[in-house]
Amino acid sequence: MKGIIFTTFNDMVEKEIGIETWDAILDSVNPKSKGIYTAVEDFPDEELFSMISELSEKTGTPVVELVTAFGQYLFHVFAINHGGFIDDKPNFLDFLKSIDEVIHKEVRKLYPNPNLPTLRWEQHDENSLELYYSSPRKLCHLADGLIKGAAKKYNTKYTMEHSPCMHDNSDHCCFSIKVI
Repeated sequence: MKGIIFTTFNDMVEKEIGIETWDAILDSVNPKSKGIYTAVEDFPDEELFSMISELSEKTGTPVVELVTAFGQYLFHVFAINHGGFIDDKPNFLDFLKSIDEVIHKEVRKLYPNPNLPTLRWEQHDENSLELYYSSPRKLCHLADGLIKGAAKKYNTKYTMEHSPCMHDNSDHCCFSIKVI
């Protein structure tokens, strides 16, 4: 996993909970990297998963809620640092449709072997979209948070169903999104 994910997670924990908690997580998990991350380097997925699990233990917050909150935080950071990919889309659904063909395409240019999730979409009418997600990492709850972050950025109210889900032994997740 790219270091940008780790540096952003570190930032979120320090800003939202406190540097003492971040230090305690590193002491407890004792990651091979020693918690020294650079945005462009690759780090083992297990380090992030272990740190999220430890944060869950320390805060009493379920892992799914933490991962979703991290997705929202991550979208906010992306919107600040890479706003051009977001601001040129006229609305929430158009942005979601652009993720794979625009944003992931740019990520592939910047980083060798980025190991991105597979995304595809189907739109049946102007107010609804089915977004299909698959990844060996099964970070669909991170995707859920990213979607929530995008909706907030676009000031869009929506409903969303998440079924099927890879955590229930499906080979993909489907987010059925309807703008209201």
